[in-house]
Amino acid sequence: MNKNYTLSERLEGIRLHFEEVGQQITDPAAMSDMKRYIQLSKEYKNLEPIIKAYKEYKNVLSNIKSSRDLLGVEKDDEMREMAKMELDELNERKDELEEDIRFLLIPKDPEDSKNAIVEIRAGTGGDEASIFAGDLFRMYTKYCEGRNWKIDVTSSTEGTVGGFKEVIFEVSGNDVYGTLKYESGVHRVQRVPQTETQGRVHTSAASVAVLPEADEFDIDLKNEDIRRDEYCSSGPGGQSVNTTYSAIRLTHIPTGIVVTCQDQKSKLKNLDKAMAELRTRLYNLEYQKYLDEISKKRKTMVSTGDRSAKIRTYNWPQGRVTDHRITLTLYNLPAIVDGDIQLIIDKLQMAENSERLKESEIA
Repeated sequence: MNKNYTLSERLEGIRLHFEEVGQQITDPAAMSDMKRYIQLSKEYKNLEPIIKAYKEYKNVLSNIKSSRDLLGVEKDDEMREMAKMELDELNERKDELEEDIRFLLIPKDPEDSKNAIVEIRAGTGGDEASIFAGDLFRMYTKYCEGRNWKIDVTSSTEGTVGGFKEVIFEVSGNDVYGTLKYESGVHRVQRVPQTETQGRVHTSAASVAVLPEADEFDIDLKNEDIRRDEYCSSGPGGQSVNTTYSAIRLTHIPTGIVVTCQDQKSKLKNLDKAMAELRTRLYNLEYQKYLDEISKKRKTMVSTGDRSAKIRTYNWPQGRVTDHRITLTLYNLPAIVDGDIQLIIDKLQMAENSERLKESEIA
């Protein structure tokens, strides 16, 4: 059995399943079960790019056959030359499509389409680390704005001279987690701090953790397992600060996980955001086991395993940014810290896809 037939046969099976999923989505029984309906809708959306590529692939194969048939019977030299040129172009496109389809057929991480909760914490370096954590927050804010993603800050603790000791925020949009997950790990900065009088370069650090936000159906939270505390907000926020008990602290009794939210003036909004974060943290207790397992196989995905691993260095004197997982060095630091991180993410995605392709071939 030749390679093309094997690929076509597999794609035809996926097409039939795609049509079956499409029929199930419109079934009233599926629509009455919201959890199943959401799962089917996600599966349908994930299969669409494969079906689109398959349609073009079938069309290319058909045109290749037509060109070969024409060459078998055509006597006119000019027509034969045109058919040969067309055949060369079609074969080139066929090879490109086969390569694209191989990557599309790699099973996706189902978490990739989720929203994300991002934590940035100042590490070693004192005030400079807090300033750098603020720089990273601004970098991600600019990047998310460029992709029309929405950012909601859940909680933050400002540094004494600027930036943040800690900032936690939710990012919502299309394929947020699948894009931002590569940012998890320790980011280092090398520069002369504002407080340095001798002009010496210091190294400071901040840690970034990106978690897939749990859907309402992912975690079954029981009210009796949650202790809820209400207290006055602190920090900027107008007259309601320190006068209204709008801030929320949730403690999950079985695990001891604590989350707080005081960013919103409304108690109900703070409660909703705190519940979403608690669901995410509980969900990630299980998800982390999966991450730890695959991180043993993929060196590019440092983010999925040891979140204390140093993944990137921002060197101000040299205007250099280096991602240590793929030994990528770029000399456009000002643009990167201004949110232009897409190239780095693209390179990391390509490296991971190559590793996943090897995994699938071995399997």
